[in-house]
Amino acid sequence: MTFKEKVSELLNAGLEEKPSIFLIDLSITDAFKIIVTLDGDNGVTLQDCIDISRAIEHNLDREEQDFSLEVASGGVSAPLKLVRQYKKNIGRTLQVKTATEIITAELVDANDEFITLTWTAREPKKIGKGKETVEKRQELPYTDIKEAIVTITF
Repeated sequence: MTFKEKVSELLNAGLEEKPSIFLIDLSITDAFKIIVTLDGDNGVTLQDCIDISRAIEHNLDREEQDFSLEVASGGVSAPLKLVRQYKKNIGRTLQVKTATEIITAELVDANDEFITLTWTAREPKKIGKGKETVEKRQELPYTDIKEAIVTITF
């Protein structure tokens, strides 16, 4: 079993203990620095990171392979990567980049194929001069999304 396989197996065992926590990313550098990025349905606490760190660290032998370990949450400015992340952020404002545009809108729905966004926009009136405010709604397949970040409003 390779080092990465062993780390992955230990990580999965640790995550089974915490069903509300899920893995966003696992990377192991050439210098054996293990970087685990987590998210959770209700957020990630410091204790969650400690528990996952211990599940990995206490079951690896530093005599066999020296390593460093970093376990953290994705952070507020990290792009969304998984469908589960979109579902947990329903009701929040996202900045979504596609190949042709950048949309800042409220995420109103997310399923396994696409997300649904709503926002207001100022568009020219159909009759006469000036602009009017219109409600926009768009369904975006995950394949069309280049990057989506939750925006924080104060």
